[in-house]
Amino acid sequence: MKRLHTKLGYGLMVSLLLSSCAKPEFLDYFAEKPESVIAQEDINSYDPLISYIDQNANPNFKLGVALNIDDYINKGVMYRLVNRNFNEMVMGYEMKHSSIVKADGTMDFSRVEKLIETAKENNVAIFGHTLTWHSGQNAAYLNKLIAPIKLPGSGSPTWDVITSNNFESADNSNYEFNTNAVVSFTAAGQGEGGEGRALKLVNAEVRANDWDTQLFIKFPAATKLGEKYRFTMYAKSDAPAEFGSQAHTVPYSYKHWDFFGSFKTTSEWVKFEREINIGSDTENCTTIAFNLGKTATTYYFDNFTVEKYNEEGSGGSAPIEKGFALKMINPSVVNTWEAQAAFDISGIENNTEYVLTLAAKGSKAGTLGADLQSTSDYQGNSFGSVALTTEYQEFELKLTTTAVRNRFIFNFGHYDGTIYVDNVKLVKAGSNTNIIGNGDFENGIDGWIGWGNNSSRVLSADGEGFGGMGGNVIEKTPEEKKDIITNALEDFIKGMMTTTKEYVKAWDVVNEPMSDWPDQYALKTGIGKAEMADDEFYWQDYMGKDYAVKAIEFARKYGNTNDLLFINDYGLEGGGNKCKGLIAYVEYVESKGAKVDGIGTQMHIDINTNKDNIVSMFQLLAATGKLIKISELDIGVGVKTPQATAEMYARQADMYKFVIEKYFEIIPKAQQYGITIWSPLDSPDNEYSFWRRGEPIGIWTEGFVRKPAYKAVTEALGKMK
Repeated sequence: MKRLHTKLGYGLMVSLLLSSCAKPEFLDYFAEKPESVIAQEDINSYDPLISYIDQNANPNFKLGVALNIDDYINKGVMYRLVNRNFNEMVMGYEMKHSSIVKADGTMDFSRVEKLIETAKENNVAIFGHTLTWHSGQNAAYLNKLIAPIKLPGSGSPTWDVITSNNFESADNSNYEFNTNAVVSFTAAGQGEGGEGRALKLVNAEVRANDWDTQLFIKFPAATKLGEKYRFTMYAKSDAPAEFGSQAHTVPYSYKHWDFFGSFKTTSEWVKFEREINIGSDTENCTTIAFNLGKTATTYYFDNFTVEKYNEEGSGGSAPIEKGFALKMINPSVVNTWEAQAAFDISGIENNTEYVLTLAAKGSKAGTLGADLQSTSDYQGNSFGSVALTTEYQEFELKLTTTAVRNRFIFNFGHYDGTIYVDNVKLVKAGSNTNIIGNGDFENGIDGWIGWGNNSSRVLSADGEGFGGMGGNVIEKTPEEKKDIITNALEDFIKGMMTTTKEYVKAWDVVNEPMSDWPDQYALKTGIGKAEMADDEFYWQDYMGKDYAVKAIEFARKYGNTNDLLFINDYGLEGGGNKCKGLIAYVEYVESKGAKVDGIGTQMHIDINTNKDNIVSMFQLLAATGKLIKISELDIGVGVKTPQATAEMYARQADMYKFVIEKYFEIIPKAQQYGITIWSPLDSPDNEYSFWRRGEPIGIWTEGFVRKPAYKAVTEALGKMK
């Protein structure tokens, strides 16, 4: 390799520049170059990286680099850097599912074909990345494939009844009142129109606040932004009165001062009908609160109805019964708490909103109560009750806790009959994680306890559970979803392998399968995640643990016989069980007959990464006998580029050198597939930077100036066995 002089005679340069002029007189002198200039010239004197690979020692070794496809096929500066320094490249994004699969499921490989054509011209190999991952997926298309089948409605808009009551029975599941209200029923024939009976509510005195006496009307599902509701009610009062309606998320949980407007009553029955559009002030509400405290009088209410507007029509939807449910039987009416079913839980916090959803039906009309309780003092908070009919209905109830709770309870002592409940889900507001561990009863009723009034709690017969609402939509079964998603994965892998097999001979077939926490032997999952990115889709949640087995089968089927197929993950050097967990999963996959050729360790690390853990990781990987690839190496310094110091860059160079040297030292030559530099340049700090934004992680600067890490990499490559 060439070396540059470290000193330069500036006097000689000046004399040459002035040789055509009158003879000058000056002193010859030498200026010392700054050490930083000398160091940079030393780095610049090194040859391209590829020249340090001993092809005789390992002719199959690949020194790779990751880049954007446009940077290569447009033949810019990165194109030249790759061709001079590397013998393999990998695309960071453009060979992933979301880059290839369009909204209608068609696939566009035109840019990949152009990449292969350009790579051939320069004899640079392409490593395929990646066939199966949870990120970088066209999740909208995949979710559309498994979405419920929506059937046409009635053909014209309808108003669908959400809840109603004519007060002809004792069913109070959809209304309640506070302690200042004295409530009873009129005699028969004193209801609206002289028929039936009405609810009679006495406010004995004028209260300090109108809300000191309240009547609450409840409906089962919370309002959503943009929905349209219609409320109808008949009312009168002995003395003229005017009262307002508030929006509550649940009774006593105020959200907005106006819900359905105000009402004026006289001694004659008046029909009130109000339509509203749900805005931000009234969304997520389940309760209308009438504030009756400003007038001392007796109020009468009858025939109220809450309806929701359905643009497409109701379509005659009906519940589908399948699977299992919790079956609760009570022989006679007692106090509501004298027949209970309960599930002990943990993690219920004080002053926190919780949402309960379930499906339920009964052998006759009636109500079922639900509470959260503290077993230490039997105090609790109530979700209220649900109105049971003889067909399954879905319910959503909310409450805000006033203390830490550790038990969920169904109360059914006042219901003499048989109740079925299914799909019981209790979540903290804003989350999707079910706190009740066995709420679908498909694996029995373990964890559910109960007592009281010779009541019983048993597993229903198969086919008595709730399978969703038919008519408007038909839900796909887990088996149907598995088949659909498996076929979608096969289609993608078939298309990719068929397009690339002539040139691409090695693949990350499965990327990042292992969970980070708490069980690093388990697979990642999207189940319970409150929010998903637009490109996030977990194949394993539908295909099960064998998803990698199927992916490898498809890659073998449509690719080349001798393609090298890898499973790749990050954090294997983290010191936990993730490396062992990945190795165990590889063993599982192979036990199912799918051969795994290699394991990739990404190694997105920094200068403070524990070196002992790195050594331990390489030892574990070496013991597998598999090809081992450092698949995505980049090393940060702990700060953004403007704050980086010379000492940090020296430590970065030391870490690059350490990792590569330990790879050659610990991984046997026959298992050394190669090393890929994931970010050759420092990451820019702008809106287009999606990876370790603003960090000086590369071995070149953003301006393509070699860093001390470049020299360290060359020296480490020179120690290849």
